[in-house]
Amino acid sequence: MTTKIINPPPILTDQLFLFPGYYSWQQFQTLEAAIAQMPGLRISYIDGWVEIMTISQRHEIIKNIISLLLGLYFLHKRIEFIPVGSATRQNENKSVSFEPDASYYIGEEKEHPDLAVEVAITSGGIDKLAKYQRLQITEVWFWENNQLAVYHGSGEGYEQVSRSGLLPDLDLELFQHCVGMPSQLDAMTEFMKSLA
Repeated sequence: MTTKIINPPPILTDQLFLFPGYYSWQQFQTLEAAIAQMPGLRISYIDGWVEIMTISQRHEIIKNIISLLLGLYFLHKRIEFIPVGSATRQNENKSVSFEPDASYYIGEEKEHPDLAVEVAITSGGIDKLAKYQRLQITEVWFWENNQLAVYHGSGEGYEQVSRSGLLPDLDLELFQHCVGMPSQLDAMTEFMKSLA
């Protein structure tokens, strides 16, 4: 008898799982350690709520083109930056832990990045801005439904803005257009032309 291994179909969209109930920080850390052994999963925590998300290929494509275009912008404008990707951000005292899709220190390294990027292929789940506010991350960019929404911290919370407070010269409409282009080569070429 021969055993045939069938590969599961690829995940085409992100899937989000919100664990019911309240979890202590220690229970969360146990879950987090187990999830760390499983590639393609991301876990977040706020106020006892645990969320696990699968990451799709589409998610990664969008995340990477945003990062490429930001890198081109930083290079052209000669802005010092430190990309720290999806490094885990957590604080037990503030009851929060999460991994942005991409994050950046602008200028020099600080306690937390200045800019974070979230690609939301699947909507719902826990309040993503609340996580960032706990750690006072200055600006958060969300890509959702093929649109870019920029939120800038303003003392008591975040305000959606039409121009980045960190990168005020960046044309966000053009940036959004380029991220949505089917060819990354064409997107980078068009974006670079705008910077010339």
